[in-house]
Amino acid sequence: MNCCIRGAVTVEENSKECIWENTKLMLNQIINENNINTDDIISIIFTCTRDLDTAYPAVAARELGIVDASLMCVQELYVKGSLEMCVRASVTVETEKKQKDMKHIYLKGAQKLRPDIVKKSKTEAVAIDGPAGSGKSTVAKLIAKELGYIYADTGAMYRAVGLYCIKNGIDIENDTEIIKALPLINIDLEFVNGLQKIILNGSDVTDEIRTQPAARAASKVAAISEVRVMLVDMQKKIAEKNKVVMDGRDIGTNVLTNARVKIYLDAAVEERAKRRCNELKEKGIAFDYDNVIEEIVKRDENDKNRKVNPLKIADDAEVIDTTGMTIEQVKNKIMDIIRSK
Repeated sequence: MNCCIRGAVTVEENSKECIWENTKLMLNQIINENNINTDDIISIIFTCTRDLDTAYPAVAARELGIVDASLMCVQELYVKGSLEMCVRASVTVETEKKQKDMKHIYLKGAQKLRPDIVKKSKTEAVAIDGPAGSGKSTVAKLIAKELGYIYADTGAMYRAVGLYCIKNGIDIENDTEIIKALPLINIDLEFVNGLQKIILNGSDVTDEIRTQPAARAASKVAAISEVRVMLVDMQKKIAEKNKVVMDGRDIGTNVLTNARVKIYLDAAVEERAKRRCNELKEKGIAFDYDNVIEEIVKRDENDKNRKVNPLKIADDAEVIDTTGMTIEQVKNKIMDIIRSK
């Protein structure tokens, strides 16, 4: 039996990288949510809005190993007021399932096209995004403990990649060197009493990745598409197997786009720097306040301006400015939001 699966995703900018990255995101979710193999795909018809003209989305399908299916790319008719910067797909698959059992995928801004489908497909997850030092990790651990969920600190994974580069003399300004090293990097997550331990090539580096050099390196490697693809795949698999509270920079906009609850935390730069200094002090790590502020400002610039999946507020996220708030107050506010959902 042949069935059709529909998908749509919005793109941040009209560039090859963004079109391909977001198309892969949509296709991967179609494949995973419907439990199909790439060999089951008979054909895909892609359509793009007229403002996306730098790349064929079909290239992303080929890069995912969809090599036998028939692919077609079409430019949509422009209708005033219609959704912009959008890639859609109609995927025909051979399956024993019935058409009514197919799960259609609408991601990012495209969720507004079919809110009925998006509502049905929400995953039991809490996605917390925000800039460095906004309190994401601390409050995420508390929320996970109260809910009895697994806590997944995705920023720690990028720090682990950055730490590997530092330890092995890999220039973090050289994308080619970093990409070549990826097959040599093995990151495992271990959960002890709901808390995450980061294991890098067999060694526990949970504390070591919290240094300023590791943070700088993390910001650099996180801008590389190949690094993000590797780690995002790992993060999605964690969420598939567990109820999670996951924090990072693009969790609600890219990793867990169908999370039932999305939170965006923010705070003034000075307060975020103060928090980071207190964290380093508690761990016995030397720091300089001015350097910490400088690092946070640079991190913000890198995260918000990277081409692929930059730090931004998800359309359906609740925004909380934590300036002047205690961790307990932030936790209680998020728990109120979770209960309302």
